[in-house]
Amino acid sequence: MLNATIDMHAYCTIEPLENRVVFRATDRQERYESPALAKLEIDGNLDLHKAVYNRIVQQFNNGAPLPLLMTTHSDAPAGSGLVSSSTIVVAIVAAYVEWLKLPLGDYEMARLAFEIERIDMGLSGGRQDTYAATFGGFNFIEFYEKERVIVNPLRIKNWMINELESSLVLYYTKVSRESATVIDEQIKNIKANADAALEATHRIKQGAVDMKEAILRGNIRGMADLLGKGWEAKKQMAKGISSPVIEEAYKVAMDSGAMSGKVSGAGGGGFIMLMVHPEHKMDVTRALQGLGGQVSRFHFTPHGTQAWTV
Repeated sequence: MLNATIDMHAYCTIEPLENRVVFRATDRQERYESPALAKLEIDGNLDLHKAVYNRIVQQFNNGAPLPLLMTTHSDAPAGSGLVSSSTIVVAIVAAYVEWLKLPLGDYEMARLAFEIERIDMGLSGGRQDTYAATFGGFNFIEFYEKERVIVNPLRIKNWMINELESSLVLYYTKVSRESATVIDEQIKNIKANADAALEATHRIKQGAVDMKEAILRGNIRGMADLLGKGWEAKKQMAKGISSPVIEEAYKVAMDSGAMSGKVSGAGGGGFIMLMVHPEHKMDVTRALQGLGGQVSRFHFTPHGTQAWTV
């Protein structure tokens, strides 16, 4: 898997309290409050916050409650495919690691966040997001049997990063979706040995390898071609990955000078990342804004999860 992090972040702060647990997700305007217990009930209200709390209490605090006030928020809307639930979980885990001075490195934090979201919570999805958010930067991430993961940082020239930023348009369709629903359909198709889904999976895997070579060589045109082929392959994995809104935005962008693009995350809505010639960037931006969505500015960032004590 090839991944690069951008400056849209998830935030978490922890303040000690006495006898109570309070969670606040200020971007979602949601709040949960309870006596400080050893285990909080997963009931649909800020369940990710509770799941991380439950695991930290049981695994790292000998089952003793942790009275606290936790506040979280994200730069991107929920269900947009950027700053995903995995990123929120990583931010929360990192806050606990800093607060409790837990002896966990980047690999251990990413693995713990994956287990909480995918195993404890049972949410469908891969493990790439937790490793990408934890490590940050441009990485080629390899996944092997027996849960072995290797994160390979890529040395990308500064001019290439600048050119990429000049050549990318990030468009928010303002359509939210539950990524687990789309992912469940992909998993179902692959397990059923659906030929189109399996072939698409192999093409996407090879595309990541080819994209890594293109970015290391500074081959923008090659990256654009691979991005477009990857999007066509991704759409073969499940019906819910694309939509009329996405297809309209994609066509408008291509007609205005874009070279290619793909939807971020599982698909079904959220953000579309488009590659354009820099001289056509404003043309594409104006055309997309006419559809009622939002073009977001961004920069690549070399930093992954960071935590500190005030």
